[in-house]
Amino acid sequence: MILAIDVGNTNIVLGCMEDGKIVGVTRMETDRRKTAHEYAISLRSALNFGDIDPGNMEGCILSSVVPPLNAALSAAVRMVTGCDVLLVGPGIKTGLNLGVDDPAQIGADLVVGAVAAMSMAEPPLIIVDMGTATTMTVVDENGRFRGGCIAPGVGISVAALANGTSQLPHISLEPPKQVICGDTVEAMRSGAVVGAACMMDGMIERIEEELGRPAAVIATGGLGGKIVPLCKREIRYEKNLLLNGLWILWEKNQKRYRKA
Repeated sequence: MILAIDVGNTNIVLGCMEDGKIVGVTRMETDRRKTAHEYAISLRSALNFGDIDPGNMEGCILSSVVPPLNAALSAAVRMVTGCDVLLVGPGIKTGLNLGVDDPAQIGADLVVGAVAAMSMAEPPLIIVDMGTATTMTVVDENGRFRGGCIAPGVGISVAALANGTSQLPHISLEPPKQVICGDTVEAMRSGAVVGAACMMDGMIERIEEELGRPAAVIATGGLGGKIVPLCKREIRYEKNLLLNGLWILWEKNQKRYRKA
């Protein structure tokens, strides 16, 4: 069994994986102020809650978009499991042909998502990750990672709207009953949730125009489950896309890994 860790700006997803299958998933809040010992306490608690014995871990792979936390989390993993951390970054084997200006600038989550998507469908591919930011990554018909686009996430957009106005409240992101709403809260949900779906449909169309051919679309992220059903395009939603990608990368790179 290995521990796969996906560090996002808002949450840290912990996945216990065995033979390519997820046997347990939990989440922790991403907190840049926490020390390694504090993360070790949180990690041990999360594993105990899932009835997972830390001593059974054979290794750990970590993908992070919050680099300042990497050292603390790596130390926490060693304290709890006795394993070093295989970090997704420069030097790791991905199997991707990176056709971008500066590969060092590519977020680890984008690489992991693309690796997972390549195992699920033939390129060209568009991978959508709806988290703190909404990212859309493109792999062309030759399997080349072309980059993509980044938009503000639905959650932070709605929070900015509420914080920047006098009369608009903070809302939960539930799909509205209709697009034209006579209620302020429902109108905000319409603009945020349906608007995000329309953005995805429109961006997919424009990306395909640039590619010159249709593409398979795979989406993930916490809000994807609410947005994807409202899209007109056929989109495959994979809640645990990044954990699956981390497993694939572990399989590709475990020979260079050592246990602490």
